[in-house]
Amino acid sequence: MQNATTARTVPIDFVRAAVAMARRRGFDVDQLLRSVGVAPELLAQDRSRITVEQVTKVVREMWRVTDDELFGLGARPVPRGSLRLACFGLLNCPDLGAAMARFAEYQRLLPGLPPMSVLPGDEVARFTMDPETLDDPEHLLTDFILAAAHRFTGWAIGRRIRLHQVELPYPRPENVADYDLLFGAPAVFDAEVAALVFDSDILSAPIVRTEESLIAWDRNAPADLLARRDYGTSLADQVRAILARGLGGTWPTSDEVAKRLAMSQQTVRRKLGEEGTSITQLREDILRDAAVASLVRGGETVEELSERLGYSEPSAFRRAFRRWTGSPPGSYGRDDVG
Repeated sequence: MQNATTARTVPIDFVRAAVAMARRRGFDVDQLLRSVGVAPELLAQDRSRITVEQVTKVVREMWRVTDDELFGLGARPVPRGSLRLACFGLLNCPDLGAAMARFAEYQRLLPGLPPMSVLPGDEVARFTMDPETLDDPEHLLTDFILAAAHRFTGWAIGRRIRLHQVELPYPRPENVADYDLLFGAPAVFDAEVAALVFDSDILSAPIVRTEESLIAWDRNAPADLLARRDYGTSLADQVRAILARGLGGTWPTSDEVAKRLAMSQQTVRRKLGEEGTSITQLREDILRDAAVASLVRGGETVEELSERLGYSEPSAFRRAFRRWTGSPPGSYGRDDVG
């Protein structure tokens, strides 16, 4: 899991999508929110964030109430455990290409899954998924399936699968920067189908995982979809990794960041601007994520947290937190943390 310096948070949109799904199906929304520790008032604030651990709890709760791998959003139910059984069969394949071909055969036994296929090319291959059969107006399941496919295949061959791009069949959302956290690749929106684009030669990579390791991986699901990503393709991700070392201590200067990247300060500033961010914004994001993670976890008072993050007084931290999230720290923490 992520530590204090690498913790990332996720936009509230994920919980909003889960709540919308629950309401459409008559589930207890209050119970869903209570189970993941999200205050209802946070749903109305666009800047609200949740932790990876809370995302994991949301998914597990949706699995529990629907008893369906696709949360009840597919054309037909896919009983829980079905995909794990299919994955056991994939581990006996010699390489990733053979495993993907075998999974295509398994889809006939799981008609609730949306149509998926692998299209190999001379240089790049495409894993495609057609979400037309999904009841997924919030795009919750589309993102989840693509992320699961990317992470599981990389895990199965024991190496990262570098994506050239991820294609998504819906309009560009406001929180586009968070897609790098999920996929580590440029996102293309308004595509015809959902797709992952990667080097074709990865299809010849051997399957290296065992049934025992699959059981352990499945037991932790779906935490690994977001919690374990030690790479980044964007300059912003690289700069964030450099800055994170200053959390609670001395922040690297712009000049130090540029030297670490073997670039000029002007080049770093320009490239970050093209990605819609800046060193100042990234530093604020790191502080925000560390603060949210601590408040959700509990154990620190606001006074202790503000001091650890380098604020001269709690009032300054409270003002900054409201600027980051739109809400006071008390909306995230337990009643006993102030």
